[in-house]
Amino acid sequence: MVTLRALTLADAFALTRVYSGASIRHTTGKPLTLDQAHEKIRTALARAAETPRAQWSWAILHEDDLIGLVALRRRTSLMGTISYILREDSWGHGYATQAARQVVSVAFTTAGLTRLEAMHHPDNPASGRVLAKAGFTHVGTSDWHTDDGTIAYELYALETAAT
Repeated sequence: MVTLRALTLADAFALTRVYSGASIRHTTGKPLTLDQAHEKIRTALARAAETPRAQWSWAILHEDDLIGLVALRRRTSLMGTISYILREDSWGHGYATQAARQVVSVAFTTAGLTRLEAMHHPDNPASGRVLAKAGFTHVGTSDWHTDDGTIAYELYALETAAT
């Protein structure tokens, strides 16, 4: 079982452990420094104070151990995106799926969204399985432009039953 909670500045070192090793292979590919982790947390805290709120970021905890980060971003008044990253040693236990399900609930209730989207790198099929287990449907691909060229990321969507 995982729980989600707001980030605190005391989480910076734990975030450097999350954003390292194989966990960042399909993101920036660069480990997060302690200074960058502090800045990431300060930005998340500032975004939490905005009105209207456009972004939510939560620490993913297993027991009392911070094992990842999950975020919800409002892209339009009714559509948002979710993203998540887990520390490599916590993969394969269903934690990302549990966190994603909790964020879906917040998105469709508290945030008032009616559609969610998420993407994953084509070489990371485990992330697609997380999304499918959380109720998302594969809807195609979306081009992601990088320094090395364009990559077709796998695109998933989930809509409330009322839409």
